[in-house]
Amino acid sequence: MNYTCSVAWLPRLTALVPMLLLLLTACDKKSDPVTPGPPATQTRQPASPPPEGALIAKCEPGIPGGRLVIATFGDPKTFNPITANESSSEDIIRFLFASLVNMDWITQEIEPGLAESWSVAEDKKTWTFKLRKGLRWSDGQPLTAEDVTFTWDLIYNPKIDNVTADLFKLDGKNFAVSKVDDLTVKVITPDIYAPFLENFGSVAILPKHILAKSVADGTFVSTYGINTKPGDIVGSGPFKLKQFKPGELTLLERNPHYFVVDKLGQRLPYLDNIIYTVVPDMNAMALRFLKGESDANENVRPDDYERFKAEADKGKFQLLDLGFGLERGFLWFNLNTNLKTNANTKAVTPIVEPRKLKLFRNQKFRQAISYAIDRNSIVKSVYAGRAQPNFGFVSPGNKKWYHGNLPQYNYDKAKALALLAEIGIKDRKGNGVLEDEEGNKIEFVLNTNAGNSVREKMSVLIQDDLKKLGITLVYQPVDFNALVDKINNTYDYDAILLGLGGGGTDPSSSMNVLQSSGFTHQWFPRQKTPSFEWEARIDFLMNAQLKTLDFSERKKFFDEVQQILAEQVPMIYTTTPFSYAAVRNDLGNLRPTVLSSYRVTWNAEELYFKKKPGK
Repeated sequence: MNYTCSVAWLPRLTALVPMLLLLLTACDKKSDPVTPGPPATQTRQPASPPPEGALIAKCEPGIPGGRLVIATFGDPKTFNPITANESSSEDIIRFLFASLVNMDWITQEIEPGLAESWSVAEDKKTWTFKLRKGLRWSDGQPLTAEDVTFTWDLIYNPKIDNVTADLFKLDGKNFAVSKVDDLTVKVITPDIYAPFLENFGSVAILPKHILAKSVADGTFVSTYGINTKPGDIVGSGPFKLKQFKPGELTLLERNPHYFVVDKLGQRLPYLDNIIYTVVPDMNAMALRFLKGESDANENVRPDDYERFKAEADKGKFQLLDLGFGLERGFLWFNLNTNLKTNANTKAVTPIVEPRKLKLFRNQKFRQAISYAIDRNSIVKSVYAGRAQPNFGFVSPGNKKWYHGNLPQYNYDKAKALALLAEIGIKDRKGNGVLEDEEGNKIEFVLNTNAGNSVREKMSVLIQDDLKKLGITLVYQPVDFNALVDKINNTYDYDAILLGLGGGGTDPSSSMNVLQSSGFTHQWFPRQKTPSFEWEARIDFLMNAQLKTLDFSERKKFFDEVQQILAEQVPMIYTTTPFSYAAVRNDLGNLRPTVLSSYRVTWNAEELYFKKKPGK
């Protein structure tokens, strides 16, 4: 699971490991608009001859040239796919790196990538990948099996914190990844691993010849950071980094050594450039598109639908109605029982104030808060009716794994007050204020990411709902970097409102969230042993569903996980919005999908402008 700066999930071409992402929005720095549309052919670099084993794309042959402009809320924090844990970084990283296999987000089929073929032995645990001949990194150096094994050494390196490793352990054991020859990699899993091909195959492969030194000297974590010279960031994806200006833009240029060609033998990508321009918030992002200053808006908010539809009906662009997406909004309380040390005084104190922690860790308290939230009002006021209340971990958009028979927490003030009374929380003075048995007023701080108008409105509505109950919610929006620091490092918060999305629909995409040891097990990450019995049960079930190829058996295990989450409510779900996207009319090879947050650009290497640049 990664923290995201824009409302986005994992894509197809980079660290497409289907991990779940926390959806954030960030950045309040303004930038001047960049002219969208085609120019940029004058900077087109000559391509080297396609590799002997080039992948032939299924797309319609397109016209080379042009640049695609996309407005976004925030800057990447890193260009390193191993350490990235927010979508503002993934937004860019997905273009820079390639993986052994690709996911077609329309058919949901696994297709060849850097690997031209693969096979599995009768034991269902021994896999062999065959790389394409003639693969090259963006600096022209050969890409071989040595780079694949190097990447996995990084993932399993205990000195490097990364969210990816959670997905690739069975009973605490790593996968054995070895080089057979320059074009062949063998992988042996400790046990049957049902989503192996999608998960293992979609990890972004990294260049050993560039990064080995940083691993040896202990500086890998800062390598490929935002201060790295663009030319020093070497990848094998369709694009490479040309320029990064914090608070303004990220400029990508086509990788002349990309290994994919079209049916005519023309090397992809067609676009010369992709530019992400930074705007203050979602309103500015929408305005940029409506004014023709960006080419695609992959997350048209439901409350913006009518405004976009009116302009689309004039023929200015396409407005795409994609149905239910995978995003689920939710809030969670900090259940962390660990201690912290003050850097100045060296005093050791609990991370969460004990009287608050006692409440947060109480199932009935969390259930009461869930009952107190008027989700229908959120749907009406925040989404203009284009969403639905949600009570489960999996969105109804994920039809294959959705559990449609979970406990419902429809708005019920009386039930919320009754649950609170059961744990000693009552209006003891008759003044409409709830207190615990020691007479402490029930109060907590809710953080979300500043600049996301949807969450800002939602937070105010939840604040009002809890006020009616007699609970004080102090709403404090926080800028992106500070919020990520609270979630990942300091754990200095009471409650946070965000959302979940992901690049995969398989339950394994949730390992880094649901396992108690997971890097992004939000309410209490990286536990050495499960803090609750129900967390231990989820650990067991999530491991069990990986070890069977019988879908009905996997579904049974994961249904129980969803049931536990709905009963224990470590995440208090709010809504699932309908999904919309908008894109200019002359963009070819569009294959929009709701299963990726990159609803329009998941196949960016195939996109092209139907009119020749300058015409």
